[in-house]
Amino acid sequence: MVLRIFGISFIVTVVSLIAAFLYGGPTALALAAILGILEVSLSFDNAVINATVLQRMNEFWQRIFLTVGVLIAVFGMRLVFPLAIVWITAGLNPVDAFDLALNPPAGDAPYFPDGSASYETLLTDAHPQIAAFGGMFLAMLFLNFIFEEREITWLSWLEKPLAKAGQLDMISVLVAGGGLILAAEFIAPDENRSTVLIAGLLGLLTYIAVDGLGSLFHTEEYEEHPSGGPSQLVKATGKAGFFLFLYLEVLDASFSFDGVIGAFAITSDPILIALGLGLIGAMFVRSITVYLVRKGTLSEYVYLEHGAHWAIGALAVILLVSIGVHINEVITGLVGVAFIGAAFISSIIRNKREGDNHEVTIEPETTPVG
Repeated sequence: MVLRIFGISFIVTVVSLIAAFLYGGPTALALAAILGILEVSLSFDNAVINATVLQRMNEFWQRIFLTVGVLIAVFGMRLVFPLAIVWITAGLNPVDAFDLALNPPAGDAPYFPDGSASYETLLTDAHPQIAAFGGMFLAMLFLNFIFEEREITWLSWLEKPLAKAGQLDMISVLVAGGGLILAAEFIAPDENRSTVLIAGLLGLLTYIAVDGLGSLFHTEEYEEHPSGGPSQLVKATGKAGFFLFLYLEVLDASFSFDGVIGAFAITSDPILIALGLGLIGAMFVRSITVYLVRKGTLSEYVYLEHGAHWAIGALAVILLVSIGVHINEVITGLVGVAFIGAAFISSIIRNKREGDNHEVTIEPETTPVG
């Protein structure tokens, strides 16, 4: 099963590394490999969240996400999105933006001799708006999770009081909006305050719109199990499936911001970014998502979803702080891995404890005497 799920990702990785080598030699091959590893390390929590949403979709929409959705992730977010930022911020047409990306200034200079900014510089200058949008979208996702009452809690000492606080209407919006105001006032550079506020507000409104539309068309109906066992949740179809698909795409975009921006610390070449982040990284994230769904991992290790959401909360904070303070991508990746790892270990301990509690002691048979 593992080979069947990850086989395509390994093939794509080999082909991508060969393409990188033909494109730029050993250096390009090494950069593409590093970018692929960076994307997987930053996006494992993304895979867990994708799996929680994907298992609510019917087979048709799962296939759409794992095919069309991956194409959008590879070419849309890892190639077109950075170019689009440059189109908008520099007022260049797509051809000139792509030419600018392929022909950076000599050495590490951020500007050309004529004073025009490089592709990397233009994209870095747009980071405050990008971080504000993505940070607010992810913050809303995290806050809606922790302010909801749940039968199973991981960090119970913290999650239970937060769930009680969640009884206050619109508390997620209040907390997220307060965080945005603080980030704009105390973290954002003076010249970026208004754009940070607008971008953050758009991120918040995007989450509310997409999540609201998904809830509008998604009604939780149950059907009897064919064998007479417990009832099963009917998978989302039609409009519900479409809005869950749309939700996943916006979610993937929000997760991609830190990876795309972080990639420029390694290379600004859009071809290598598309090969490393897009083809290698995104394909492995897709495979991890499929593995989690097919193996029922989230049902077996019940705290993984909690750990992923706490990692999302940490990423949201990191994005908002990064509006004015540079944060190393290694820290971003390690925070997510730490939360997922801790949740996984906690799940194993819980399963072992419950298994011990349900052990049945069988008395040895005795042979009657005489």
